[in-house]
Amino acid sequence: MATSKSRSMNVDLSSTFESAASQFRGLNPNEPGQWPLLPKIASWAFLTALVVVMAWFMALSAAHDVLEGERGREPTLKADYRSKLSQAVNLPELRKQKLQVQEYVTQLEKQLPGKSEMDALLSDINQAGLGRGLQFELFRPGSVEVKDYYAELPIALRVTGRYHDIGAFAGDVANLSRIVTLHNMAITGSRDANQPLAMEATARTYRYLDPAEIAARQQAQKPKGAK
Repeated sequence: MATSKSRSMNVDLSSTFESAASQFRGLNPNEPGQWPLLPKIASWAFLTALVVVMAWFMALSAAHDVLEGERGREPTLKADYRSKLSQAVNLPELRKQKLQVQEYVTQLEKQLPGKSEMDALLSDINQAGLGRGLQFELFRPGSVEVKDYYAELPIALRVTGRYHDIGAFAGDVANLSRIVTLHNMAITGSRDANQPLAMEATARTYRYLDPAEIAARQQAQKPKGAK
């Protein structure tokens, strides 16, 4: 009796598979609306699975790109972290150095005369030469060259005198309380030992710009039409 039941079950399964398979035969791909129910369900399941897989791979690809981008940033972030950590550890020393630099800048600014002090500085240069017994054959201030935060005044010089006096004059100019530099120095002499030497040079002195001059320069540097 068990054998007869087993045979009937095999017959039922076979007929069921045969019926299902028959629904997939002769399908017209141009008219899916006329397909039997089972092919419709199978096609829908396949398309749904395909869309899910494609969406998964697209999301995975985007996540992979983001991951690679973050990995690429990792060395830069580590270097930035080490730099900031070093600064944090050395913060007291850095603050001390900042104060020292500010003090140094303040001292340099004090060595730059203002516009009203330029005449006195020119007089100091002249007196330094006369004090060494030199004769000024030329003392001609040139045109002021305005920089970002200071102005530069070149002065054409030609003095005559003894060699040691000329050297002492150059030292006196270097030791003035205000910054004065000598450029393009040229010393010429005569075959006659009794004749004095002549020195030609360009002395450059510097002064800071007052707030009105700085504002005017910044305004002039702005692009046309900018407020």
